[in-house]
Amino acid sequence: MIRKALYAGSFDPITCGHLDIIQRASKMYDEVTVGIIINPSKAALFDVEERTSMIKCVTSKLDNIKIDSFTGLLAKYVNNNKFDVVIRGLRAITDFEYEIQMAQMNARLYNKGTETVFLMTQPKYSFISSSMIKEVVMLGGEVDGLVHEEIYKLTKKKFNVK
Repeated sequence: MIRKALYAGSFDPITCGHLDIIQRASKMYDEVTVGIIINPSKAALFDVEERTSMIKCVTSKLDNIKIDSFTGLLAKYVNNNKFDVVIRGLRAITDFEYEIQMAQMNARLYNKGTETVFLMTQPKYSFISSSMIKEVVMLGGEVDGLVHEEIYKLTKKKFNVK
């Protein structure tokens, strides 16, 4: 039986913290789908095609990764695609408080047997968020080691930063 996991997020842009979770999940499950959540009420820096391309770039050496995008309720997407596990990354205790509430609600909505698994990011990435990366790059700061080099270049280009 193939164990299918979903790791969902906006990935706007994908960070080394995200990649850490994806790499570790890829060792735990037969198939990991990186699900790009499209939230029409949020203005993303990168469109879904750009985010898909960035994720493909940084996960190209992992052979059990799929990339998809979706809108709407996470539980509906999970149920429609018959995922066994939903991976959630945690950076700090504030993440846990939010994520546990979401996991408990989703447990009521998921098909029977679907579990939420929390993975702590490595401490060296525990402070990183896509929002912080965008802000630092926009203001001309360096984010070496926090995002893949190609992602850094694309983010600088979006903000017209040299």
